[in-house]
Amino acid sequence: MPFIDDLAFLLAFLAVISCGLMGGLFFAFSNFVMQALARLSPEAGIAAMQAINRTVLNRIFLGTFLGTTAACALLTLYAFVHWEVSGTFFLLLGSLLYLAGNFGVTLFCNVPRNNALAKLDAGNPDSSVPWRIYLDEWTRWNHVRTGTALAASAMLMIGLFLMLAMD
Repeated sequence: MPFIDDLAFLLAFLAVISCGLMGGLFFAFSNFVMQALARLSPEAGIAAMQAINRTVLNRIFLGTFLGTTAACALLTLYAFVHWEVSGTFFLLLGSLLYLAGNFGVTLFCNVPRNNALAKLDAGNPDSSVPWRIYLDEWTRWNHVRTGTALAASAMLMIGLFLMLAMD
């Protein structure tokens, strides 16, 4: 396997792991975190989610989330340039799933909702209606992120297997 293919293999291997990690994180939010927050009073739920949104902006999460985005962007370029390499279709598909379904959805759907939530006064009774809307919409988009991250991990893994099979 040429050096560039070896690098792509390593990058795809790391992307498989990090897409799975992100999918697990999003799954936890979809499966129980948001449901638990919905059971709290609006005041407590808003305050808790505001705290989560501030806390998640840390080096580990951002490094994993943005590092996975960068890996998938590089794998997309690799796939277009090295289309003849076995497995590149799946590397491309997995990468595009992550880029659109995780980075894109986060940027255009979840983050704007988080920014709007940050402006809510948790103690104001009028915040309960926007909070309920937030819970519904944010969670719906988070389901998309969960599915696409896990599907991306699976597609990237198939691409890796095919790369190994042809080596």
